[in-house]
Amino acid sequence: MSTANLTTAEQASWTPKVNPWIIGIVVSLAAFMEVLDTSIANVALPHIAGNLGASTDESTWVLTSYLVSNAIVLPISGFLVGWLGRKRFFLASIALFTVSSFFCGIAPSLGVLLLFRVLQGAFGGGLQPMTQAILADTFPPEKRGLAFALYGITIVCAPAIGPTLGGWITDNYSWRWIFYINVPVGALALFLVSQLIQDPPHLSRLKATMARFDYIGFGLLTVGVGALQVALDKGQEDDWFGSRFITTLIILAVVGLVSLVIWEWRHKEPIVDVRLFKLFNFASCSLMMFVLGAVLFSSTVLLPQFLQTLMGYTAQSAGMVISMAAIILVFLLPLVGRLAGHIQARYILAFGWITLAVAMYFSCKHVDLLISFRAAAWMRIWQYMPVGFLFVPLTMAAYVGLPKEKSNAAAGLINFVRNIGQSVGTSAVTTLLARRSQYHQAVFAEYTRSFRFHVAVTGLTSRLIHSGLNMHSAQQQALARMYGMLMAQAQALSYVDIYWLLSMTSVLMFLLCFFLAKNEPRAKAEIQMH
Repeated sequence: MSTANLTTAEQASWTPKVNPWIIGIVVSLAAFMEVLDTSIANVALPHIAGNLGASTDESTWVLTSYLVSNAIVLPISGFLVGWLGRKRFFLASIALFTVSSFFCGIAPSLGVLLLFRVLQGAFGGGLQPMTQAILADTFPPEKRGLAFALYGITIVCAPAIGPTLGGWITDNYSWRWIFYINVPVGALALFLVSQLIQDPPHLSRLKATMARFDYIGFGLLTVGVGALQVALDKGQEDDWFGSRFITTLIILAVVGLVSLVIWEWRHKEPIVDVRLFKLFNFASCSLMMFVLGAVLFSSTVLLPQFLQTLMGYTAQSAGMVISMAAIILVFLLPLVGRLAGHIQARYILAFGWITLAVAMYFSCKHVDLLISFRAAAWMRIWQYMPVGFLFVPLTMAAYVGLPKEKSNAAAGLINFVRNIGQSVGTSAVTTLLARRSQYHQAVFAEYTRSFRFHVAVTGLTSRLIHSGLNMHSAQQQALARMYGMLMAQAQALSYVDIYWLLSMTSVLMFLLCFFLAKNEPRAKAEIQMH
């Protein structure tokens, strides 16, 4: 029997010594802790700025610094696993993430906080892809749907729960506790992983074949991804190409990322395995994961912003609208995982994308300045439920036809494109809201010259005079109120435009589903994995 056949037989016969579901819960605990930190600090920024003597703009670097370092580590996690071993890398990531969280909590100044947020993001960057890769190796293909459903609960629900939990902790205790809560969770995860997780045989052989660290590739990745993340986070704030700083960052990002692809494509042992994108199924699933990250995160930003800026909701009330949908998804994802064991992933994906398109179109027809709390909560539920039909089968479809030794590199890249999608989606939504609001204001400016507008102002002026104001004050207040109403309507229409755009984007992804390779849900591992 050849070495290749021995290797395949060894991979197929290997099973973990511990119950796979116990392993799934343990590794998902670590991933949940890390994903929660991407959103839990959002609502605490004003408190952090006030406590550390910083401006509001300076405090936003608490988010940016974390996202930048996190995005840099995600795509190289596959290389680091081959270099260090997966269990060792996973344990190091959990331990150092937990320690960094503690030091974030005791930070005496903004500079120190930013330093440990960078370290926290870097060490946390390995937790998501390692969780996904461990689940892919631990469960056979016919059971991966349920396994990825467990992972999906952490990835999809944590960003929705984060702002509500962060707001409650900040209001009742201190912003420092949003970092301290990671310490006991991290310690528990560290102990359980050290006792329960083991590396499969193929990872030992992968480690033996690894070359030296690719410093050039890492440098290009750091420059490209770092510049891109900062540009996306600060672009709208600094007026994009109107700012020399943002323009320079975008040029650096383009040059760095293009050079990275060229260098890694030709490198014998790439730090980022860009050659995986030669596989059509993996490339298509990566594109879908990018779009899912953009749609999911941008819609999570849209509704709370609408409710707080235009409807006067508090942060906690707006967070409740988001969290209610996440709770329903906790029960939906396991059902989808079971369904994925019987139906081809591409068909579930098609259903999820077309349902998401309908939900976003429904949102653009029903979002207005008279929406109730109940209507907003149901609208969010309809937006969020299709995600349950997307995340699990999308993660499964990405592994169809993928060599087993590439699972760590694939997990890192998939999580990387999703995180970049989140950043792009949030940045695009923020920019489009401002630009479309300006457009609708310009349209309404024409209306102010109409006879009907002047009749409305005159009528409102008359009522204000009857309430006790003099003529001049009544006219000024009437104009101010009418202007405020027009501005609010213009902003509301910009939200309608964004929801329509998200709907059309989902339709395009629906069409792409039918070009994916089919998977046999009940097939054995040796059939699914080459």
